[in-house]
Amino acid sequence: MKFLRNISLFLHFFVGLGAIAGGSAAILDPVNPLGITVDALRIGPFSTFLIPGIVLFTIIGLGNILAGVTLIRGYRYGTFCTGAMGVILAGWIGVQCLVLLDIHFLHVIFFVIACVQGLIALVLLREEGLFPWTLWDRLRKRKP
Repeated sequence: MKFLRNISLFLHFFVGLGAIAGGSAAILDPVNPLGITVDALRIGPFSTFLIPGIVLFTIIGLGNILAGVTLIRGYRYGTFCTGAMGVILAGWIGVQCLVLLDIHFLHVIFFVIACVQGLIALVLLREEGLFPWTLWDRLRKRKP
């Protein structure tokens, strides 16, 4: 399972550093970050990319870096952080596609990464004997 943990670490730092870069670009130039104009936000709740940039930088970027650190340090519940970041990234990509009314190949790639993070978390949680598997095992052992 060390292999899965290493893949998870790579994904956390890959996503985290990319989100920090993208979030920084949106914070520094909220009207035209990385060549995307504010016209892309015509149906969204924001008129610039400042707030989405802050969210991308802090929650997706720093969140993934911190989740990677929890795995490196071997914290007991670090695997939950992996699963949480996978769910958060999948939600972020879904909302982004809805607001932008577009699906780019990077959306697909990062959605797949989010799903992989979630699946790795489930496998590692099973190995560690943590929820939701403890609940599942208890329900399976119950006799009607």
